[in-house]
Amino acid sequence: MTEKTRASIHFVGAGPGAVDLITVRGAETLKKAQVVVYAGSLVNPALLEYCPDAKVYDSAKMTLDEVIDVMASAVRDGLELVRLHSGDPSVYGAIREQMDALDRLGIPYDSCPGVSACFGAAASLNLEYTVPGVAQSLIITRMAGKTATPPLEQIESFAAHRTSMAIYLSAGRLQELSERLIAGGYPPTTPTALVYKATWPDEKKFVCDLSELAEVARANNITKTALILVGGAINPEKYEKSRLYAPDFSTEFRKARSNDS
Repeated sequence: MTEKTRASIHFVGAGPGAVDLITVRGAETLKKAQVVVYAGSLVNPALLEYCPDAKVYDSAKMTLDEVIDVMASAVRDGLELVRLHSGDPSVYGAIREQMDALDRLGIPYDSCPGVSACFGAAASLNLEYTVPGVAQSLIITRMAGKTATPPLEQIESFAAHRTSMAIYLSAGRLQELSERLIAGGYPPTTPTALVYKATWPDEKKFVCDLSELAEVARANNITKTALILVGGAINPEKYEKSRLYAPDFSTEFRKARSNDS
């Protein structure tokens, strides 16, 4: 694909759930779509109201080859197709295999980013993952399931950093998850959030100690479509203020002020 070749296949991030959390570019691209292949098990179907006249396919019921066949057919017919993924397509979107198949067919495509669920959840909880003195990194990961994780990316290895962590696709195994996080280095009292369907109308959110995570999920019948957030930044008791706004800190736009000024 070259920059001069106009794409008719568009990978678009739908955002975490709320209809108005798709990007402006994503919404405009969706409005122009004549064909939509969307992740029906994850994407809010209300987003399809942006393209009421489009032919819609639910990829939850399709294989990769079937998805590619629909894309190739749309290109042959001169139609605009949106591949609508939940959150941001680059996070657990399985887009690489789709793009490689399109490359082999010589079909151009482009991508539009979206708001991933961990950022929708952070907004719902009014939290900052990178609180000075508490955490300056965010680890986005998942437990191994049908898709394996590389040997160096085990939950225990990440837990050793004790920084902020957003764990996807693991809500069905929370007892094992909490035990492994504690074994890796998080104290049992580490603040933890369980966010079910972040930003959707039926969102549920709970904050508890890490050791209580599995019980909170059982008590509220949460077994899927939930994100787990772990780390001191979830509920920081003490933290440092950002040096960027400190009066004695100089920046390109502001000179430091002395204490007696």
